[in-house]
Amino acid sequence: MRPYRSRSCEGGRATRPIAILLGTTALSLSTCPALAQDAANPPPEAAAEEGAIVVSGIRASLSSALAQKRNADSLVEVIQAEDIGKLPDQNLAEVLENIPGIQITREAGVGTGVQIRGSNDNRTEINGVGTVGSGSGRGGISFEDVNAAIIASVEVTKAPTAMTTEGSVGGTINLRTIRPLDLRDPLLAMRVQGEFSELSRSIRPRISGSVGNKWAVGEGEFGAVLSGSYTKQDALSFRPRVDRDTLTARGTGVTATGAPGPTFDYLGIQFLNQELEDFKYETYNLAGSLEYAPSDRLKFYADGFFNKQTRRQESTRIQGSGVNTLQRTNVPATFEMVNFGTLGGIDLGSIQAAETGTLQPNVANRPNLRFSSDVGARLTESNLVRLGTEWEGGRFKARIEGTRTLSSTRNPDLSTTLNFINPRTALTGANPPNENGTPFAYDLRGGALTFGIDTASPFAPSTAQLLDPANVVFDAATVGNNKTRNVETTGRLDLTLDLKDLNGFLTSFDWGYRYNDTSTEFNEFSSNINLALMRDAPRGTLFADLLVPGPSFFNRADGRALYFGDFLIIDPKKAYSDQAGVLGKLQSALAAQPGRRVLADAAFNPASFYKITERTHAFYAQFNFERGVFSGNAGVRYINSTINSLGNAIGAGGAITQTNTPGKYQMVLPRVNLAASLTDKVMVRASFGQDVNRPNFDALKTSVRFGTGPNTAVLIGNPGLAPEKVTSYDASVSWYFAPASVLSVAVFHKRRTNLFVTQEFAPATDANGYRDFTAPCEGGGIFNPIADRNVFVPPANAGTGLCVPITTTINDTAATTQTGLEFSAQGDLSSFEDKLGFASGFGVSANFTIQKFGGGKATNTSASDSRAGDIFNASAGRPVSPVTAVQGLLDFSKYAYNVTLFYEKYGLSARARYTWRSAFRALDTAGGATLGSTLGFPVVTAARGQLNGSITYDLTENINIGVEGVNLTKSKISQYCVNDGALLCFQGLPDRRLTFGATVKF
Repeated sequence: MRPYRSRSCEGGRATRPIAILLGTTALSLSTCPALAQDAANPPPEAAAEEGAIVVSGIRASLSSALAQKRNADSLVEVIQAEDIGKLPDQNLAEVLENIPGIQITREAGVGTGVQIRGSNDNRTEINGVGTVGSGSGRGGISFEDVNAAIIASVEVTKAPTAMTTEGSVGGTINLRTIRPLDLRDPLLAMRVQGEFSELSRSIRPRISGSVGNKWAVGEGEFGAVLSGSYTKQDALSFRPRVDRDTLTARGTGVTATGAPGPTFDYLGIQFLNQELEDFKYETYNLAGSLEYAPSDRLKFYADGFFNKQTRRQESTRIQGSGVNTLQRTNVPATFEMVNFGTLGGIDLGSIQAAETGTLQPNVANRPNLRFSSDVGARLTESNLVRLGTEWEGGRFKARIEGTRTLSSTRNPDLSTTLNFINPRTALTGANPPNENGTPFAYDLRGGALTFGIDTASPFAPSTAQLLDPANVVFDAATVGNNKTRNVETTGRLDLTLDLKDLNGFLTSFDWGYRYNDTSTEFNEFSSNINLALMRDAPRGTLFADLLVPGPSFFNRADGRALYFGDFLIIDPKKAYSDQAGVLGKLQSALAAQPGRRVLADAAFNPASFYKITERTHAFYAQFNFERGVFSGNAGVRYINSTINSLGNAIGAGGAITQTNTPGKYQMVLPRVNLAASLTDKVMVRASFGQDVNRPNFDALKTSVRFGTGPNTAVLIGNPGLAPEKVTSYDASVSWYFAPASVLSVAVFHKRRTNLFVTQEFAPATDANGYRDFTAPCEGGGIFNPIADRNVFVPPANAGTGLCVPITTTINDTAATTQTGLEFSAQGDLSSFEDKLGFASGFGVSANFTIQKFGGGKATNTSASDSRAGDIFNASAGRPVSPVTAVQGLLDFSKYAYNVTLFYEKYGLSARARYTWRSAFRALDTAGGATLGSTLGFPVVTAARGQLNGSITYDLTENINIGVEGVNLTKSKISQYCVNDGALLCFQGLPDRRLTFGATVKF
């Protein structure tokens, strides 16, 4: 028995014959969620009838994906697993990077973000069911939370039909698991691997397995599949940061010995930060499906998915702070010329910037050395349940489905900062701060941000002094246990009327209804302390049993000689596993000080609470047609959404009043897809469609959260945000010039109205670099009562409470456009086996994307950093401040390509993939830098390529061994302020990881 294929399924083509027959080992799933026979596993008699070439492994998976794409009504990209649990990459984001028009972003070398045609605003589904994330975003489950080993195929719908659930700009990503009734044989497979991280020098396990079967039950069939995985991973990356955003006017600077400085303007060192990102992942995944088809006209199904993610952070930050006070007393030894280029139509000219030199403690208590340990964790549990039935009677088909997805996240945090008290310099002042001077050296030549202690200075501490608990004091701590809960419940009814044989054009009519109820709730549990004065700060001797030497291998990535290698931190493992014990020790140490400051346990902060609910009713109607060489669909989707943003208003005396801000909107979204098989080998497609992009939930909140950093911007929600409307046009032509081979070109154009743009508004800073530290911040920004004043106030006013920047999201008042071309090619030499022999196992898959962004009025401005205006006036040689420029899309690369060379023959399977993307603007920066510290504009991440590869070998029919590598060339990341290649601000030095192991299947 073969269950029917519903003509109403999204992207499905029931009547068009599959042109390329596929091999017996690849996994393939139809675009229909529950009913399709596995296209990659046709019955043996079908293969005989069509004279198919039987292939397996990489070639089979590419062929299967190509057939599904060719057979779809709309523009769909597909990646098939080449065997059980064997997608081409270990990380799902990197799997998606194989698709034309997709680029990814990484955190500590791990793929986390996906941009489809330049947009981060996409939808992620599992088996056609929308997922919810661990935070406030709309994109769905995080890609690092799902092990690629339990996914059978990945589909990306770039051109939706009227049936396609709304809510994406670039496309919808659907992760499909194995369908039990598609199994031809009992399934039993296990994969055991170890992942070696070169930077952490650790080996962590990756274990996955699947079991399944189907049985004849009376006249029908029953099937069950269960897939599970357990993964541990160390993700390590080094991210040095150097701020050179302090202008020293010509003739005003002197060297540390008092000699006159240069007679030109230059940028001095303002801040140094040595950050080591260290994330420890532990991931459990479980996916299961039950299917029961009592007849070929009726089917019941149930799907479940469970994820448990522990993402523990053991990162460190070593800071050279208070450096800006030395701008006129420590002239650099050498300079480099920085060309800022053009921004907002203004030529910003060039300026000299510090390149090498030292920073000596010849200003009271400056520069000072700080050691921070960041131990924030993300503990997420997610689950998804889908129940449904499908029925066919005569010309009528129906599907009823209900789903519920839940994500519950807790963020335990005990992050601490220690100040180093250099015994070789003095604490000064009648009421001295809890810091004093340490000499630094820096060398920024050759595109490397290297710095550390100036060991040649007479004020340089020894290694023993740096590691002595008596020479550190407790400076600050953040305690947290925030909780986020996201829930989405849906119910849908899909109906199809078969119109074939009733006319010569229309094949079917689809219509249906979908109800969606989504909610997110955030509760903050926190406490913090900032100790500015020595009388409040306990010495490390009072909590010495908590102190451990920090990681001393910051040179492991690139062999640098200059770095901070000796320092103490509060043990991050204890801070995570025994938060109460560590807190108790610190609280006792604080109580022994004259200031008797208190670090409390984490407590509920009602001012930060928010709960946002959204309910949507969606109706659609769609005609499907086919005549001659033409086929396609045309329909419309109508949505009606209501939103309520609930928050707490804190009044006099702490009185809490809940406030609710409602919103409502309706949209009509037409969608048309047309395909034409001009010949047996040439297919042309064209699509038109509209979609809606809803704002992230935290962008709609009415509550306010404060951080402890003096530069940490406070997010102010905007519940009045309107949703974006996206109008898309697509066209493509594909030439299937040989079996499993294709050349194609696609063009797309998107027009977006109400584009979401993040804006930052900074407080004013006076000539001394000081800010207002009292409410209501008349000079801009918002008063943060817990912010460390740091160097932004005179030393006599040290403490907490400062005016800090504000960020918020607005709708761009002008329309924006995204236009691009995608080129792709795929082919192999298998048909030349008789002539080439061994070499016939080679094949290639490649794609190239070019795109551009246009329009928009919302701008960034140099006014976000009060120092930027003086810098640009000096570099341009004339008054140009403030400088403004349209922000455009973040994480948007103009060019991107990837090339995969593969070989498969004699049981050997090898793959090498090189991926490259051009420069793009981003808010992802090192050390918590904001727009205010990047001269007012998002940084530019320079063009970068990465090489991944794998080699596997079939020892027997059932046992395969292999090794895979990520970032084999250890490609580094460079980020520039203002423009690409201008002022180098941040670096990223990610890991190289190797995974080795074996797969056993029966």
